Amino acid sequence: MKYKVIFMATLFIVSTVCFGETKLPHIVILATGGTIAGAAPSNTQTTDYKAGELSVQALINAVPELNSIAQIEGEQIANIDSKNMTSDIILALSQRVNQLLAQDDIDGVVITHGTDTLEETAYFLNLTVKSDKPVVFTAAMRPATAISADGPMNLLEAVTVAADPQSQGRGVMVVINDRIASARFISKTNTTTLDAFRATEQGYLGVVVGGTPKFASKIDKIHTKNAIFDVRDITRLPEVVILYGYQDDPVYLYQAVIANKADGIVYAGSGDGSVSDRSLYGINQAIDAGIVVVRSSRTGNGIVSDSLIDPGIASDSLNPVKARILLMTALIQTRDPALLQQYFHTY
Repeated sequence: MKYKVIFMATLFIVSTVCFGETKLPHIVILATGGTIAGAAPSNTQTTDYKAGELSVQALINAVPELNSIAQIEGEQIANIDSKNMTSDIILALSQRVNQLLAQDDIDGVVITHGTDTLEETAYFLNLTVKSDKPVVFTAAMRPATAISADGPMNLLEAVTVAADPQSQGRGVMVVINDRIASARFISKTNTTTLDAFRATEQGYLGVVVGGTPKFASKIDKIHTKNAIFDVRDITRLPEVVILYGYQDDPVYLYQAVIANKADGIVYAGSGDGSVSDRSLYGINQAIDAGIVVVRSSRTGNGIVSDSLIDPGIASDSLNPVKARILLMTALIQTRDPALLQQYFHTY
């Protein structure tokens, strides 16, 4: 019996070496809710559904093909409509991702998220994850109960990308509708269509074709392991609000922010982050009160340039919601305007 056990063990080792059997990557799926976990009374209903109805295990069970790509494990971080996402939840999510990726037996993480605020959460993790291992967000534009629901294929492709060795060191990615995008550049640009997410000027990192990731580029902006931001041991993020610039925009909005002692303001100005005379007065009041102000643009594209005329820090190519994420994260490190401006040009 002793020799039989030795023989069987030797046979297993030989067969593994000879036939090239390899252990599948270990991927953890963290679920936060959203349309990908949504449900509606009718299978033709693609609006007015309830987001965050299905559990992470239900999402995994719906795509049995995942098991041929990776060892799959699931955790439920939240189960909400992403319009209700909070700083506390994204902080907890970042800390959990860092804990998982610090384990030698974890090869990557996939995060399911609602589409409405996905770009904000993904960019926050792009700044705060301290690992080169793949972190991939995915989502859906149709609820799980709909005809031709896009969630199952998006989840399959997200896990495929996370399990691919080529994905390491590319920063946090978003995989949706067959495209692989950088969290730094992707945004939701349509209310309901399947191709709602676009990286309009900078383009995509690659695509998924026939179940195979095809990478075309990397980004130069600093991210993940090389970022200086570390939120693993903090309990609260600074408070940053967004104020929108428009004709006749009132000063009292700034006075309300000052009264509530916010840490920062992102001004979503017209054109090149242009500041109206009314907002100029409010912004100067806020700066005098010790509030850090960043100028962004409501246009959705382009780079906000440094200005000798308009006050505040230029957001570079970050839209208002992503500028808020970077400012909120950067204020943990510093309140120095020159250093903050450097961060906006490099992250």
